[in-house]
Amino acid sequence: MLLRELTTAAVLLLLCAQSLRVSALPAASTYEFIAYRMQQYNLAQQKHGCRGAIVVAEARSADEPVLTRRCVIMKVSDFTTEKYLEAQRQHAAAIMILLPKNTSAVPDDVVQSFMASEREALLKETLMPVYVVPEDEQLLCMYEEVKQAAATHASSILVRVLRSMVTATGFQILVSSTSPIKPITNNTIVALEGMLPGAGDDLPTIVITAHYDSYGLAPWLSHGADSNGSGVAILLELARLFHKLYSSPSTRPPYHLMFSLTGGGKYNFLGTKKWLEDNLEHAESSLLHDNVAFVLCLDTLANGDELYMHVSRPPKPETHMHSFIQQLEKVVSSRFPWVKLGMVHKKINLGESTVAWEHEHYGLRRIPGFTLSHLEDPKSGVRGSILDTMSQVDFRKLKRNGVIIAESLARYMFNLSDKGSPKEIQVFKGQMDFQDTRLSSLMSFLTTIPRAIQLLDKEPKHILLVSTLEQEFRRYLRQVHRHTFRQDKRDPDITFFDQMNQPVMMYRVKPAAFDLFLGGCIAAYLGIVYYAIENFGYVYSKLKALVKYKRH
Repeated sequence: MLLRELTTAAVLLLLCAQSLRVSALPAASTYEFIAYRMQQYNLAQQKHGCRGAIVVAEARSADEPVLTRRCVIMKVSDFTTEKYLEAQRQHAAAIMILLPKNTSAVPDDVVQSFMASEREALLKETLMPVYVVPEDEQLLCMYEEVKQAAATHASSILVRVLRSMVTATGFQILVSSTSPIKPITNNTIVALEGMLPGAGDDLPTIVITAHYDSYGLAPWLSHGADSNGSGVAILLELARLFHKLYSSPSTRPPYHLMFSLTGGGKYNFLGTKKWLEDNLEHAESSLLHDNVAFVLCLDTLANGDELYMHVSRPPKPETHMHSFIQQLEKVVSSRFPWVKLGMVHKKINLGESTVAWEHEHYGLRRIPGFTLSHLEDPKSGVRGSILDTMSQVDFRKLKRNGVIIAESLARYMFNLSDKGSPKEIQVFKGQMDFQDTRLSSLMSFLTTIPRAIQLLDKEPKHILLVSTLEQEFRRYLRQVHRHTFRQDKRDPDITFFDQMNQPVMMYRVKPAAFDLFLGGCIAAYLGIVYYAIENFGYVYSKLKALVKYKRH
């Protein structure tokens, strides 16, 4: 009886181990890939992002109850503020987020949740390394295996122990570095300006500006389609269209039209701040010294059926800005009545170290201006997310918003209020219309590579991007200037850090309990063999009796 029980137990354990081993997913035993570290920077004496880079830990699902000293593997749908804070609370070794290749397939509610969590994670610093890596087959297999391992916690204790000892295949994540993370204070920020001179002397100046850099959880994955590729694309198309009007003396309005593209928009609009200082404090002659009618800042305009005018103070009647806003309202109500046009008034808080919108830097200089955006809340996650890709762009709405701005500017500058309604008089139509192909090409060009400010003066492709924007300015504008601002190394406005993309090794490993279980199985097998040899006569007689019994 004892022999039969021992034999049955050993066979069952071995068959169980074999069957479960075969069911494992085909992830490679060793796999190397590139992961992108979460932002790390200091701005206005505040530290943001993750301060760590080294990871030596076993991979675990976010569903596991214990995450201490584990590398938590998440998909975009798993990454929430609650799970991020829980990983911090349990002192997880790291978080690794798998970014889908096709972000357009991600449900909108998941996108909005991720963007909100992304923003919350970047508000403060953390010592826990956070990495983002594009999905591939091997990483998805690893994710499914750690997910299945977490699911066994709903099973009985016996099943969990058995599976842990026999089949549990762990994945060790290794990110090693031979040097510590170093600060980078030699970043340069480039601002571009150009103008179209009006017909006459001592004319008021209208400034149209946008920031061109992007922002997100990981700099190398931040493409910034809506924020603010849309603002840049509309600005460049406005420059092309108004260049045609200004080229003929008969259609040249009595306004100077200045265009500006600035960097550092995601970091307190640092490029705008430096550009204003350069124009107002150091330049002997600048149009900003003269009569500025108003400044129009373009920010996040590729979606939504709302347009919000963000102002630091409501414009007074009879001012240039008030008159232009009236034209905006007329164009929207006449041609696009389904678009909600609203004004959001937010005073500049001098106690805060950062500003919410670009026009606030102009307001601090007592230059009237406002920001036009489809976002009502400046803290919206769309303004800084790695999920802000081309899937977030609605080209019909992008073009519509560009037409609204262009027609309103034309009606204001040419004083067309008494000539007819916006439906009756359309300046930008036919050959003067916004070109769909050009808008699409501009957006594709702007989102092909990440435009994080840390990269724009370091990598060849990124340097070429800014140079291409300058060429666009020189093609349509006059008096084009490129301003390059270098930080004071002793007291930098912003400090970035290196090691933002790291090679990662993933190893398939067995837990220590598996060796113990295997040793037990071998010992049991040897025990059975030893028993059979030592008691060969007894075993032989029992087997012989069993055979005779079955024959009868």
